[in-house]
Parts: sequence; C-alpha cells; structure tokens
Amino acid sequence: MRAFTDDSVKLNRDLQRYVERALEEGRPIKIGWGQAGDEKPKNGEIGVITHLPEGARVQCLGDLGEFSGSANLGGTFTLLGNASTMFAAYHSSGRTIVEKSVGDKLGFKMNGGEVTIQGSVGDDAGAGMTGGIILVKGHAGSGLGSGMAGGEILVMGSVGSNPGIGMRGGKIVVSGSCPPPGTGVSMRTITKSEIAEFSDKLDVLGMALTEDALVLEASNNGITDSEAPEPHISEGFEKIALVPNEDALEENSSLDHFTLVIQGNSESEGMLLQIPWIVECERTSGWESGILGKSPALVRSRPREIDLLLVDENNLHGVVSEVQNSAGVVLDTTSFPGLNDAEIEGILVSLVSRISSESLVLLKGSISRVESLFRLVTELEAGGAIVDCASAGGTRMAAALPRIGLATKAMKIRETGKFVFLGVDQQPEAKDLLVALASGCNGIVAPSSEKKPEEYMEIVGNRLRGWMREIGIDRIERIGRRNLCAIDYDTAAISGLRLMGYDRPLPMWLELG
Repeated sequence: MRAFTDDSVKLNRDLQRYVERALEEGRPIKIGWGQAGDEKPKNGEIGVITHLPEGARVQCLGDLGEFSGSANLGGTFTLLGNASTMFAAYHSSGRTIVEKSVGDKLGFKMNGGEVTIQGSVGDDAGAGMTGGIILVKGHAGSGLGSGMAGGEILVMGSVGSNPGIGMRGGKIVVSGSCPPPGTGVSMRTITKSEIAEFSDKLDVLGMALTEDALVLEASNNGITDSEAPEPHISEGFEKIALVPNEDALEENSSLDHFTLVIQGNSESEGMLLQIPWIVECERTSGWESGILGKSPALVRSRPREIDLLLVDENNLHGVVSEVQNSAGVVLDTTSFPGLNDAEIEGILVSLVSRISSESLVLLKGSISRVESLFRLVTELEAGGAIVDCASAGGTRMAAALPRIGLATKAMKIRETGKFVFLGVDQQPEAKDLLVALASGCNGIVAPSSEKKPEEYMEIVGNRLRGWMREIGIDRIERIGRRNLCAIDYDTAAISGLRLMGYDRPLPMWLELG
C-alpha cells in the first residue's frame, strides 16, 4: 500500500483491538482525543471504521476519506466532522451519524440500518440501496436515490437534478424544493400517515415534516431492464504451439515445476504452487491431503491458511470474519463498476488492515481494461493482478497475450516483482499452463470441472513434467517466448508470435522480439 495510507491501516488495526476489549467491558470507543482529553482529530483516513460489529459504539473526531464508516454490521458510529465519498456504503445494520456534511455516494447500495447526516450530501446519495433509511437534514445533490430498489430516503432541504432516476422501489421524501423527477419516477404529496411515520425520527433532530413535502416513488414507466452480455473466451491456446529447445532433457533429470508467489518486500515464506494453476472454487472443503492439501486455491469462503480469498460486492460484509485466516485477498474490481481509484483503495485498506502485512494482495480485473488494472496495481502497490480473460465479445487468447504483455511492459510489472495470472473459464491443460508462463505470466486461475480435482491435477502435473523434458527446461520459469509459435497466419498476426516454420515474428511485431 502507499505510504499515506499507513495511518488508515494502523487506525483500523488498532480499532479492531479496541472494539473487542470495549465489547467485553460494555463501553464506547473515542477516536481523535488524547489520553488527557485533548483534541487530535483525524484527517482524511480512508477505508476506516468499517464492518462495525453489533453492539460496538464508536465516536470519531475529524474528517474522514473515502469508504469510511461503511458496511456497518450493527454498531453505532458517530462522526464529529465531515466525510468524503462512499461513506456508509453497503451499510447493513446499526446506526451511523455525521455531524457535518458528506460527499458523493452516501449509503451506496446499503441494505439496512439507519444513516443520519446533520449537514448536506453530494450526488447519488442512496444510489442502489435496497433497504434501511437515510435522513439528511441539509441538501442533497443530483441523482438522489438513483437505481434504488428499497429503503427510504428523507431530505429536509432541496435536492438536485434527476432525483430517483432508475429507481425500482423504495421511497424518497423531499421537504425542500425538488425538480421534476428522473425517468420512471412519480411524484405526489405526502400523506398524514407518512408524516406520522417519520415524526419519531425527526423529533431528535428538532425538525418536522409538513404537508408540502413531496414523495417520489417508482412508476415503472419508461424504464426497461437490461441484460449484460455474458463474458466468454471464444478461442483458447489451441492455435499456439510449444517449440522445443535444441536439446531435450534426460528421463531421469530433476525438474522444478514449482512457483513461489511472495508479496514484494515481504519476509514471509510466500505461497507455493505445486503447478502453475490456482483452482477457483467456492471453498476447499475436503482438500486436506495429497496434492490438494498442498495446492492454494482462490475461494469465496472458508479459506485455509494457504488459500486466497476472493472479495466482491456479494461477500464484502462476511469476509472480515474469514480474511485473517487466509494467505491473502483478491479484490475483484469488476464487481465495483464506476468507483474511482480512491474509493477502490478505501475498500482495499479496509481489507488489508485485517490481514498480516506479509499476506498477498491481488487485484482482479477484465482483459478489456487491463491497462487500467495494471495502473491500479502499480499505484496501490498491490502484489499483482489476475486478468479475467473472458470478455463480452468473446476473447481470443492469442490476441489477449500481446495486449497483456504490452501493458505489463508499460507499467513495469515484472521489474517491480509483481505477479500476473490469467483468469480463464475452463480447467487448463498442461500445455495451457506452459503457454501462459512462456508469454510472461505466472500461471492460470481457473475452475475445475471435477468436484475433487486431485486426480486431474496429478495428470496435469505428469504431463507438465513430460513437456518440460521435451522442451528442454529443468526449471519452469526458464520457458519463454522463444518456445512459442503460431500454427496459422491469422494467429501469428494477432499474437505477434512467429509463424510455424518461420524464424522470426511477422513484420508488424518485430519490435516485440
């Protein structure tokens, strides 16, 4: 992670210890004050005070950065200051209060609990929310409640353009001025029963609704559902051939086919891959012995100490109780579309603060945006990336390799000791693993079609060793681009590999060597 995020990580790690002790003793936690009660306000920390457990009570003095106070699981959090974007995002339960103002995307995709803002909020407050309630004493920007499917938003001041646009459910109440709502939204005056419904919550703020307030609800007119195309790989490595070196190896020669993955500048033992394939699965139940017992996997729950834990929108709430038991985390950036770099970093800080400093941290992203993915990996000082090679239009792996290679070179991924894995949608053959390594990647992440892939992994391992002897490499990392060629002209043109029977690549790729 970058140096300026160290304070954020430290604050979160300290907070976890404080919360455990405070819950046992039944007392609140105060952050931003010295032991003598002198004020030491926080200033811009990101991804902090997230995933508060039920019963926790935290008060913080200062201004916080992106993704703070998010994913509340039932605690009470009071911020005596301002907050930046994504504050209280993915709020699940409990209560969150801010004395001053908040930036964009307040309560983004929250599904429960209560969020109260004494000041004003930026754009897209409550966007995508499915439950809970947001109370705003001041004003709100544009896109209020955009795409919401449930829950309630109450704004006592004025709101910006397109309130409620794309909403599928829920309710928005505006006491101040309100422009015409967005497409698919109806507007009406508030009822007496609704005024009574909100009165208890507004009494503590010293405010009350009048019959002039407006209510926005989904009308389902003019809004049509959209279905995203299914990403897929249309062509694998079948048109790329492996080319042996001048001499093959003897049958009894020793072979090193292991891959060691270590976070840069870490003193840990790292993650050791028996073969360069990380199996992606829900969990590794039953993987206690044999090659499976030694093989790290990418899982969504119940990780072993050698497994990586995949984190996306769907399991963001639950992973905090499991992430510390894993070898590291993989943040799926494609699951958080539209977030800026600082917001992604805020999510990452929240996760990193719950694992060892020696744990591996990878970002997962799409081949269609691989340049942006590698830039994030570099700027956020992650350990590397998993490039999901499936794309909406169908990916040809021969075309994906040079794009990944050029992005790797541009961002100096190899020079900085970072790792790149190819994410594919089918279990790989031994040849696929070698093609991935020869193209400059560190291996493949893919599911297995077997419930227990031990037998297949043994077969792949045997074939891998057979290929290594045939190619003439005693260490798997010694395979390179020289050991690859294209079977036909079309594959040579899109991959930059030399055509089978030719000594060099086609003219347009000569600069790649």
